[in-house]
Amino acid sequence: MSGQGYRSYMICTAPRSGSTLLCKLLAATKVAGVPGSHFHVPSLDGWLADYDLVEADFPSRRDLLRAIFDAARARGMGETDLFGLRMQRGSFDHFMQQLDVLRPGRVGDVDRLKAEFGPTLFVHLSRPDRLDQAISRLRAEQTGLWHRWADGTELERTAPPREACYDAEAIARHMSALSSLDEAWERWFEREKLQPLRISYDALSEDPQKVLAEILSSLGLDPLIARTIETPTAKLADAESRQWRERFEAENGPT
Repeated sequence: MSGQGYRSYMICTAPRSGSTLLCKLLAATKVAGVPGSHFHVPSLDGWLADYDLVEADFPSRRDLLRAIFDAARARGMGETDLFGLRMQRGSFDHFMQQLDVLRPGRVGDVDRLKAEFGPTLFVHLSRPDRLDQAISRLRAEQTGLWHRWADGTELERTAPPREACYDAEAIARHMSALSSLDEAWERWFEREKLQPLRISYDALSEDPQKVLAEILSSLGLDPLIARTIETPTAKLADAESRQWRERFEAENGPT
């Protein structure tokens, strides 16, 4: 357990907000769990495949969910005492619906989360520059490349390489969708009367170790550990990203 009594933390975020960098930083400390999207695909079939489980092996849905959540907890804790979870807003509703089955009779979402994972720190990671976020998402979708390691090698690719193509309508559509995801988090924080630890993409990008130290401190862990952690990933934004931004603003006005 952390010094503040937390047994878990949940990074509440949306795509292209720097969450992969943050998760890698936290995992590298060896004291803050192994945060990741442990419930990413919003379907039971997806969870079963992810954890190599077979539905027929369990006598009830609750037994099945118990096995899934136990497997996720083990993955998200690693060899530490903390469970780390990255939660994309698009996966959240399905996740909470299943948790309601597993933990019935609870008053609200936070009550269910704490019943399952113990005292939880909520971290809101967001990217205020919606245009850059939308461009980043579109280029990742088009090229298939989502993340690089710090040395330039590929960390995550979801499709064969292909060229990116400027698409103003797609950028605008992503801007709207990403705004909606963050607004949904804000409504949830308000409804659950939460004051999350707020982290911005810009702060994380500018000084990853400073942000890491802030989160460790909030968890009651030694913030000095952050000084020993190297930045594990590289930015994908480049001259083409800047050109897309300039073109979009020239066509549509400043965002």
